[in-house]
Amino acid sequence: MPDPRTFSLPETVHGTATDRALGRAMLDAWRRDGYFLLALDARRASTVTNALTASRSFFGLPAASKRMYVNDLTYSGYAASGEEVTAGKVDHCEVFTVCRDFPLDHPRVLDRLPCHGPVPWPGRHYRRAVRTLMGDLGGLGDTVLALLALGLGHAPAALTGHAADGWHHLRALRYPSTARESGNGLGVHTDYGMLVLTVQDEAGGLYVRPPVEGEHRGRNWLPEESTAGVYEDRGPWHPVVPVPGTVTAFPGDILQFLTGGSLVSTPHQAKLTARERYSIAYFHEPSFDAELRPLDGGEPLHYGTHFTNMFLRCYPDRPATRRILREGLVPRPAAPLPA
Repeated sequence: MPDPRTFSLPETVHGTATDRALGRAMLDAWRRDGYFLLALDARRASTVTNALTASRSFFGLPAASKRMYVNDLTYSGYAASGEEVTAGKVDHCEVFTVCRDFPLDHPRVLDRLPCHGPVPWPGRHYRRAVRTLMGDLGGLGDTVLALLALGLGHAPAALTGHAADGWHHLRALRYPSTARESGNGLGVHTDYGMLVLTVQDEAGGLYVRPPVEGEHRGRNWLPEESTAGVYEDRGPWHPVVPVPGTVTAFPGDILQFLTGGSLVSTPHQAKLTARERYSIAYFHEPSFDAELRPLDGGEPLHYGTHFTNMFLRCYPDRPATRRILREGLVPRPAAPLPA
């Protein structure tokens, strides 16, 4: 496989010929490899290091302590190894998920919207490190979306407009070593969202499957076309070698939906390695309330419903899942969030 493309992003996007050419180069890289790398400046690289260090500290807590950081209002919080399921198989990774943080007295929480509630933070240090990282990666996400839209021949707002008031979220993960566990780290899947930015430590373990000409890629937003477990035993699969000072970017299901399949969501998996492994995945998303339509027209997709369905599928026994099913909670229009 050729070396992956690495891009340095401009501070601002003006729609110039240079911006359009950069957007087209990014699209070409995704269509060739399924991913590309983004170079980080020293400040953002430090932010990544701080968040990974804070995650190591959290995951190093006793199991009983970590299990305290969960509630039944939101999918934010801790999930132990074995709680997540991909294609019917348990995944051997611990996860701390951070979604939008709503206090208990927020109108959306009082209105019983699914997935809305407070993040059960394990402490101020972890909250500060993760929020700083999400802010930095969110800025990169908007820039990438603007460039991609230009590369596709649209105005930047054709994609960045969807990310305004976005349901941006993050998953910090720890994987055991092969000396302690066997089987899946994280099974083959595509990500349900719009844009994925991920970092991994030097242990590696991330594998992607690039687009294959003429091959149908499932529409994961449709229940009958789940991409969980697809192509698990069929190549090509390529390792994403960790490169310090970079972030790995690949498209999720929502970009496949918005582009009418011009871009396809990238199947990927995390394999266990000889040493313990840490990674963080950030998801740059549409608004929970967004009614999305393909750029060239088509049937709509409600993002909040899509997000809820994906987490119901992945976490069948989580407290939030049991509550959603027990009370029959469904996403629905709500009062706009403040800017």
